[in-house]
Amino acid sequence: MTKVATDDRGRITIPREARERYGDEYRLVELRSGIKLVPIPEDPLEALRSAASEEFKSASTEELREAGLERGREEAEEHVR
Repeated sequence: MTKVATDDRGRITIPREARERYGDEYRLVELRSGIKLVPIPEDPLEALRSAASEEFKSASTEELREAGLERGREEAEEHVR
């Protein structure tokens, strides 16, 4: 773990080794206990596919859309009860 500090304008410098490993773009996520920098991959869809199950990799966009809508309906019904 590397300690970094902000400069007078609130910026931090990400060490070169980390930038080479994770890239140059990050999302800043605010948590209850602090913040987290999450790397944004150059090709987010490819990164998602490489981390996904075989079922996800073989699904079409329409199948994924329908599955997401169905899951949303199920969760909405749970909250109504």
